[in-house]
Amino acid sequence: MLDEDPSALLPEIILAVAAVVALLLGSYLPRERQWPVRLLTFLACAGGLVATVLAWPSPDRTVFGGTYAIDVATNAGRAIVLVAVVLTLGVSAREFRSSPRESELYVLVLLAALGTVLLTGANDLLLLVAAFLLASIPLYAMAGFAKDDTGTEGALKFYLLGALLGITMLAGATVLFGVGGATAYADIAKPLGSAPGVAVAVGFVGVFAGLLFKMGAVPAHFWVPDVTEGTRPPVAAFLTTVPKIGGVIAAYRLVASGMSETAVDWPLLIAIVAAVTMTLGNLAAFFQRNVRRLLAYSTISQVGYLLMAVVVATRSSLALPGLLFYVGAYTVTNLGAFAVVCALPKAPLIDDYRGLVRRRPWLAVSLAVCLLGLVGTPPTAVFVGKLTVFTAAFDGGFAWLVVVAAVNTVASVFYYLRWIAPAMRSTGDTEAPPVDKWAANTAYVATIASVALGPLAGVALGALHGDLALF
Repeated sequence: MLDEDPSALLPEIILAVAAVVALLLGSYLPRERQWPVRLLTFLACAGGLVATVLAWPSPDRTVFGGTYAIDVATNAGRAIVLVAVVLTLGVSAREFRSSPRESELYVLVLLAALGTVLLTGANDLLLLVAAFLLASIPLYAMAGFAKDDTGTEGALKFYLLGALLGITMLAGATVLFGVGGATAYADIAKPLGSAPGVAVAVGFVGVFAGLLFKMGAVPAHFWVPDVTEGTRPPVAAFLTTVPKIGGVIAAYRLVASGMSETAVDWPLLIAIVAAVTMTLGNLAAFFQRNVRRLLAYSTISQVGYLLMAVVVATRSSLALPGLLFYVGAYTVTNLGAFAVVCALPKAPLIDDYRGLVRRRPWLAVSLAVCLLGLVGTPPTAVFVGKLTVFTAAFDGGFAWLVVVAAVNTVASVFYYLRWIAPAMRSTGDTEAPPVDKWAANTAYVATIASVALGPLAGVALGALHGDLALF
């Protein structure tokens, strides 16, 4: 019998209802005054966060026939996504204020956030595919929201790659269903252990390919730099952050629950993908001059580090809390860096930041803290997240991957400093550049959060310890 308990999905219901109400509200509001939709989006996120906090102490369980898990990973995913949406509202408030399509943007944001949250809790192959579609289709529209040449080109590449890997994911799910006899992770775990290894490997690779697209990992990363550079900066901030939350947590749940008993050596496959992803992302970022393109390749490299926790999902007790904390730390820090970019819309290149510390000192400090945070510099939250994930990978028997990650971390300092150094010089034009105050304030908040989460890591990691719901 189905365990139909709608109250267990209260954060998801709030997002869905808010998207519908926002669409209707935007249809009746004057085109030049659609700020109530932005307020509605914020209130929906606040309500979802309250519901998530209240649900956190409850025992782990699955609902709706075991297709959706309510556990620490789902609750952490909910909280991180909702916080990311709030920060996105901050960086986009002025950019899209008085835009005739402002309400449409926030409807797309709510729907994409809902799909991402569903990805974090999906405990069934069919729900995973449905969540993938819901988390992807709104993003295609957001990528081409400006309707200009670069945005349209990026959106087309984004859509075509997403369509290809979406079909690949569905084909992989079909193969796993064929050899496993079911779609729920709990029901296919044992059958896959005795199923033909080639069929299981083909099915897993197909499903995992779709999740790699959501994360922006190699070899499904080609959309990331073009979309990040071509679309509006606030949209780029959202696209390079939120989809990764759902993709990484969904990948962890898939391997920890559905692939736990198979003979396929999926840890080695994911380890190779992680190593190639972090290396390619860093190498491609070395000589980028466009700040958005640099951040795009930075986000690709970060996925490589995050995948290290997925590699040892069944081998280390630190994998899950480390992954969840790292995802949260990365979300805040990456959005903080993008908030600085959004606050300075007339500065697309690294050279445009020369002398920023003299003209906009607090923005320069925020930029330095967030970029050094992405490196993993103490006492920022990303440092704790990286250290925990590296420890989990070492404990799980992947010391070689830890060495590769450490080398890449050191190498990443180069291209971050190429941006920080000019900004921290007191030379250059003394005239202060125009600043988006909403985005600047968002950058300050994200910077403070990135630093504050570091010393509070002990408390956060304690709350993130838990087992995935398996029934």
